[in-house]
Amino acid sequence: MSAPPSGGGAPIESRQQLIEYFAAGNKPKSQWRMGTEHEKFGFDKATLKPLPYDGTPGIRAMLDGMTRFGWEPVTEGNNPIALSRNKASVTLEPGGQFELSGAPLETVHETADEIALHLKEVKEVAGEIGASFIGLGFAPEWKREDMNWMPKGRYKIMREYMPKKGKLGLDMMLRTCTVQTNLDFASEADMVKKFRVSLALQPLATALFANSPFKEGKLAGFKSYRSQIWTDTDPDRCGVLPFVFEDGFGFERYADYMLDVPMYFVYRDGKYIDASGQSFRDFLKGKLPARPGEKPTINDWADHVTTAFPEVRMKRFLEMRGADSGSFENLCALPALWVGLLYEQSSLDAAWDMVKGWTAADHDFLRAETPKTGLATRFRGRSLTEWCREMVEIANAGLRARKRLDAQGRDETIYLAPLDRAVASGLAPADELVAKWQGEWKGSFAPLFREMAY
Repeated sequence: MSAPPSGGGAPIESRQQLIEYFAAGNKPKSQWRMGTEHEKFGFDKATLKPLPYDGTPGIRAMLDGMTRFGWEPVTEGNNPIALSRNKASVTLEPGGQFELSGAPLETVHETADEIALHLKEVKEVAGEIGASFIGLGFAPEWKREDMNWMPKGRYKIMREYMPKKGKLGLDMMLRTCTVQTNLDFASEADMVKKFRVSLALQPLATALFANSPFKEGKLAGFKSYRSQIWTDTDPDRCGVLPFVFEDGFGFERYADYMLDVPMYFVYRDGKYIDASGQSFRDFLKGKLPARPGEKPTINDWADHVTTAFPEVRMKRFLEMRGADSGSFENLCALPALWVGLLYEQSSLDAAWDMVKGWTAADHDFLRAETPKTGLATRFRGRSLTEWCREMVEIANAGLRARKRLDAQGRDETIYLAPLDRAVASGLAPADELVAKWQGEWKGSFAPLFREMAY
């Protein structure tokens, strides 16, 4: 959601170019990579309040401090709003959530090293200015009015538009953090199978990674309140996408879906032009009210594609979007899970066998229930813990088959350890947090910020 816009690019002459944009993501298996993104909340160690943009401790100070490690600042107006280094970036979510968008890497070992280095750098700079960072799906104490808006033009447009579409869109922007993994596909047929498997299994990932049981200092009534928030954000651009499971689904059908997602903005000359609620179909005809007489470029399409937020999103790769942010262990477990499921044909086939009989009602049920009851959800006569155990076993098999070893000769299954524990105990991170909060922490959140910070 937070990447700098593309701007410019070749003009769109035909609808076929929109389809070809997605098809250009096709890659041979030898070129498949994984990109892992995670968000985290920054807070003042003295007050346990969220970081503002300016001031010390603050987000600008964090961005400035990170440049010592070779990160190059990206500015909007006079404000640094992102960093870039090699093929990775650090970006800001609307409430100042600090996001690492990792480089495309070959192995989970490399991803773990990348995340560890990033957290080390963040911790060094944060420690100098009196800040710290924590990975949770939803801010446990802070209210909407406690949050500080980042100075990005895109977010101003979204801030004004969100309340017109749902009750919780501003909470999604300000008070949630996620971890996601971006994965490649070989062909249209490969994309379709991976999309269907990952979309069906996304609620199981939500349950396994659930890490947001609190809201404004109390129990939220959900294991993943972050996931619940997306159900009342914007029905035009969020959800399960039932058409993905229909016959004939492919790049063209997804392009048609994106054409029906209302626009947010057009980016020109370094500025965001409000086009919220307007139609990309009208833009193609030169009839966009925000830019009358002008037709879009392919980069306008690339920007527009980033404004849909389904549980799995396609760009020129597939994004797994169902998990709460969490500990370093869990940040590494998410790419391990999805790579294990999707990057070996035998595991992809096994995962498809697991979900291919699920109905549209099943998908809707899981999307609605897992944020509430997590691993304890009952589905088709079994607990979700049992379903997740089967999923994690398939992922383990896939990672073993990949045979990607680290310097100690270990394969990538080592990163599934927290998920192995979760399916053995039936406890997700949210369950463990609630137990501590009700027990040794005695209803206080100060120990959470102290013990669970990176």
